Amino acid sequence: MNSFTSNSLSGKSQGGMFFDPRISRRECLRRASNGFGALALSALWQGLGSGSLLAGNFTKDGDFPLKPRPSHQPGPARSVIFLFMEGAVSQVDSFDYKPLLEKHHGEDPQKAIGRLEKTQFEQVGKVMKSHWKFRQHGQSGAWISDLFPHVASQADRLCILKSMTSNFPEHTSANYFLHSGVGLQGRPSIGAWVAYGLGSPSRDLPGYIVLNGGQIPSGGLDNFGSGFLPASFQGSLLNAKGSPLANVAPAESSDGLQELKRRLAHRLNRLHLETAGPVDALESAITNFELAGRMQTAIPELLDVRGESEHIKQLYGFDAPYEHTRTYARQCLLARRMVERGVRFVELTIPMVDGYQRWDAHGNLAKNHGDNARAIDQPIAGLLQDLDQRGLLDETLVVWAGEFGRTPFAQGSDGRDHNEFGFTAWLAGGGVRGGISYGETDDWGYRAVVNRLEMHDLHATILHLLGIRHEELTFRFGGRDVRLTDVHGNVVRDILA
Repeated sequence: MNSFTSNSLSGKSQGGMFFDPRISRRECLRRASNGFGALALSALWQGLGSGSLLAGNFTKDGDFPLKPRPSHQPGPARSVIFLFMEGAVSQVDSFDYKPLLEKHHGEDPQKAIGRLEKTQFEQVGKVMKSHWKFRQHGQSGAWISDLFPHVASQADRLCILKSMTSNFPEHTSANYFLHSGVGLQGRPSIGAWVAYGLGSPSRDLPGYIVLNGGQIPSGGLDNFGSGFLPASFQGSLLNAKGSPLANVAPAESSDGLQELKRRLAHRLNRLHLETAGPVDALESAITNFELAGRMQTAIPELLDVRGESEHIKQLYGFDAPYEHTRTYARQCLLARRMVERGVRFVELTIPMVDGYQRWDAHGNLAKNHGDNARAIDQPIAGLLQDLDQRGLLDETLVVWAGEFGRTPFAQGSDGRDHNEFGFTAWLAGGGVRGGISYGETDDWGYRAVVNRLEMHDLHATILHLLGIRHEELTFRFGGRDVRLTDVHGNVVRDILA
């Protein structure tokens, strides 16, 4: 009999540990293996540093990982509402007026425009004017097409960025680039970075929520993922129509029974965590389970808009004849209710207009853009007005953007191909100057030529408005301090209020 067995049978302690004589061989191996693993894990944990959010995901006093954290500096914005226009809106049919397209409509673009960049499908047609008339709006005189009559009424609230560019001409990579600053799968979304950097004032709702109108974008749910950040910061997907998410309604017959189950699960989770040691996947899962329990109360209240006045519902378009307008109206109203309740980052996907068409108008541009604009135009204008009248617009940054733009010449006869060389996004509220345009494309709306902006510049500016210095929001991964803007990005200070 070896010394270990002898001590175990005698019930003596070694090094402060009491060996239970009833322990089985299997239990002995399980404890020993976890013990050796914990030694290595603890060494790795030391390397994360005391400032690491991963190391501090849970504390002895039960700290909530999404608790609000101080920003680097004062920032006017408290929350972000990201209106994601997946598929790519044509800038020359919306916010970037180019009279030369009318003058040279139907001509060979290689003769009229000159050298053309390679397009996604290489089906280059003629120069094509806009299907919609452009008019000047507001005191700012912003040129906006009749595609967006309701948004045009908010022209003096918009900061229109006309010189955006992307590094990718294909939807999936461009979507990842727009969301994460990298055109690859698996990197943290900007919403996750914001939640990681600032936490969330709400304990009952996630810090980053995605309201799904029906279109999950190319690249899938990884557009909203947390990547190498702790999973507590990933986007939580809620459906705008029908049940917002699975199991949000308790299955138990009474609140008391549900609470007993919740307490038992909490005790078992904590016991498992103490046994296994700090493991992010486990910690994040426990956090999410506990948050899900609180969401069973918070989500039904959040989504119950019966208390909203009929005037507000009509402002958003709840009574619109077009089904998809009503869907997006609900999304926009819910986004306002979320930022009221402290959700840090809210993203809206677009409704399922005409099947899986998005704004991706490779053909039949007039119908594609017309139907998609009819779905979102009134709700967005209503959102801006509602935020403003409640005093929320100054502290809520509204971002409207797609992953790239479209060509000023036709694809085939009546579509437009992808164009990453120059397109439009706009911002409103949250510390930006309203009623201005920044940057320019060339005379054709083709390439950004004045104050060219990259996606990293947009990300840096969003973070700045939230009080975050983008160079200092980092996470140790792969042997280096990684940030949303990588080694790029400049705050666009000319658009700041």
